[in-house]
Amino acid sequence: MDLEKNKENAIAFYRMAYEGNPEKAIELYVGDDYIQHNPDVADGTQGFIDYFERMRREYPQKSIDFVRCIAEGDLVALHTHQTWPGNDQYVTMDFFRFDPNGKIVEHWDSIQQIPEKSANPNTMY
Repeated sequence: MDLEKNKENAIAFYRMAYEGNPEKAIELYVGDDYIQHNPDVADGTQGFIDYFERMRREYPQKSIDFVRCIAEGDLVALHTHQTWPGNDQYVTMDFFRFDPNGKIVEHWDSIQQIPEKSANPNTMY
């Protein structure tokens, strides 16, 4: 596994889909099978495309910043900061599994809204 290449591809894949071109992201970065673990997204590549096309229509002003990217074995983890309309902000963690050809074949994620107040002075990043 080329860990650096997988990290670059995970970021490029997610950025491309998030910014409005999920079909191209699937074409360039996803393997023959795509297993989805987010319960709000249908399994397979078409479910991914449908979800991100709907997000583009409903939330065109959303943005994403990539804070961290970690790779180990066939997995890449992304730690991101998302800002949605109304200044709703979220911390997300996405995990991608790559096949031996360097293509994404599985996805898990977790999302948490950034609260207005915190019990400590530390950021969520």
